[in-house]
Amino acid sequence: MTNANPINRVAIFGTGVIGASWTALFLARGLHVVATDIAPNAEASLRKFVETAWPALKRLGLSARASQTNLKFTADLAEALAGVDLVQENGPERIDFKQKLYAQFDELLPPGVIIASSSSGLTMSEIQKGAVSYPERCVIAHPFNPPHLIPLVEIVGGAKTSEETIRRAAEFYASIGQRPVRLNKEMPGHVANRLQAALGREVYHLVAEGIVSAADVDTALCWGPGLRWGIMGNMMLNHLGGGPGGIEQFLEQFTGPMTAWWKTLGSPEMTPAVQRKLIDSVYAEVGPRTIGELEAERDDILLGLLELRTKRSEALWPTQVATE
Repeated sequence: MTNANPINRVAIFGTGVIGASWTALFLARGLHVVATDIAPNAEASLRKFVETAWPALKRLGLSARASQTNLKFTADLAEALAGVDLVQENGPERIDFKQKLYAQFDELLPPGVIIASSSSGLTMSEIQKGAVSYPERCVIAHPFNPPHLIPLVEIVGGAKTSEETIRRAAEFYASIGQRPVRLNKEMPGHVANRLQAALGREVYHLVAEGIVSAADVDTALCWGPGLRWGIMGNMMLNHLGGGPGGIEQFLEQFTGPMTAWWKTLGSPEMTPAVQRKLIDSVYAEVGPRTIGELEAERDDILLGLLELRTKRSEALWPTQVATE
């Protein structure tokens, strides 16, 4: 890689749910964004999403340079890529599509421009085969939906990704307030989705077997371990769970019971009948509430948690909190 300019101008390829959320975040952090998408009404939908997301971003704290006027839109790929420092790619999860797209990126972009994919299901080793000339600047930067509110981003390179690209990508996302996690090896689903899948498998098993309702299993999660997980992760909580003896004491005391529970965990077959049972149980929990009402409830509580965690971080590490 021959260019390491600061990242001030970002191209967004694909302005669906993830691309639109990335756009809102980048604008809130004072970046200039040029978005491209050939879908009908893509520009109007994107601008509406950003406008709707802006109050939440303002509540979390905008950069001094933040402005919705820093957004430009074009359906022309070459125009969108001109003069950018990073591309956030949010295209369809089809390897043939992405490889062809990355060949276009490779031809149109200078070698120092990072190409970051939001892909959750494809590996960069396969995607970057399309970027014959400069595969070293291609990296996975997988967000957690919606990225303008959830700060997690998983960083993982492919077989030909350079260490410099991984470092620059991690530094960039950290500089805009995200929490990058570095994966040392490629893994289907990365990390966070695999954790969700493991938990979801047992949730579906418990509901399908009639052990608990959807409402009660959700209560067990969000009013039990979920409260703790909003503060610390599994490993740190295990360390605290061992008392003064820490993680050593925890493993000595709980390895036996935990491994015994593992042997009884379920592997539900997602038959139509099982899915129907899950659906009915969920709607019993939902009641008269709409999707919009549930989303508003989720986001309001999430914003409160993010505000609390930000204040805590600023108090503990004031010099490490980015102001721009």
